[in-house]
Amino acid sequence: MGKFDHKDLLGIGQLSVEDISLILDTAESLKEISTRDIKKVPALRGKSVVNFFYEPSTRTRISFEMAAKRLSADTVSISASGSSLVKGETLKDTARNLQAMNPDIIVLRHSSSGAPHLLAMEVSAGVINAGDGINEHPTQALLDMFTIRERKGRLHDLDVAIIGDISHSRVARSNILGLTKMGARVTVSGPPTMMPVEIEALGATLVSDPVKALKDKDVIMMLRIQLERQNKTLFPTLREYSSFFGLTMRLVREARGDVIIMHPGPLNRGVEITSEVADSPYSVILDQVTNGVAVRMALLYLLIGGSKGDNAD
Repeated sequence: MGKFDHKDLLGIGQLSVEDISLILDTAESLKEISTRDIKKVPALRGKSVVNFFYEPSTRTRISFEMAAKRLSADTVSISASGSSLVKGETLKDTARNLQAMNPDIIVLRHSSSGAPHLLAMEVSAGVINAGDGINEHPTQALLDMFTIRERKGRLHDLDVAIIGDISHSRVARSNILGLTKMGARVTVSGPPTMMPVEIEALGATLVSDPVKALKDKDVIMMLRIQLERQNKTLFPTLREYSSFFGLTMRLVREARGDVIIMHPGPLNRGVEITSEVADSPYSVILDQVTNGVAVRMALLYLLIGGSKGDNAD
């Protein structure tokens, strides 16, 4: 395996094409571990990973815990409600206290954009951004790219549509940066009130009409409406949103016959996607969850094990 010359993973922007390819290739080689009877290898034995989730999470937190344990790392999980942050401690002071315990990796999810970057400046441990505000969610984009490559055999020269609440979606931002970097073409669509003004500067093409946006696409990525991140109502009703931008089988037929349908979860069935579509053969939503463990194993391995030339087996 190649060398991964990064202390932290804070965003897709810091990664080169070679870095992304190395992460995906490493994940491909590690995915097999999760199919064994004994799903554990000693690659990171003696290493420690702190999962610090200031925002609620199910899939991402459990995925990181499982990834660390399958590589034999020791894990500690902290939530905001169970930490000193509720007593007024600043993130900087929390960082210094965590560093005093000498962890190898701190995985941080935070409601403030830029929080992982601040943490990374304060600690010598590696920091992985598990989602910061509306900024980035790099590991989700990497598992999405892994899933697309696994199904399509490549990332370059693919047409990808991302539909929904683009403004509040760190998943969309990370995927646009990653997919365009790897040679895919990205189209975005959603209500004008949920579209950031600078979206085309990121490399995506804006198509307001979802029917046109889905035309001949290889991949459709649906986004959850981020109601908890909206400080005002950006559309009249959920029913109206669903009637215009909800993914139905009728809309799916606008895409290519071998299209794959993705969603970062959790699903709002009947709002951004119908159950018929979510449970259809086109859907790779559960594959994304499976692949999330492999990709996060790859990142932990590369950040604290792989750069030393260790063998994952």
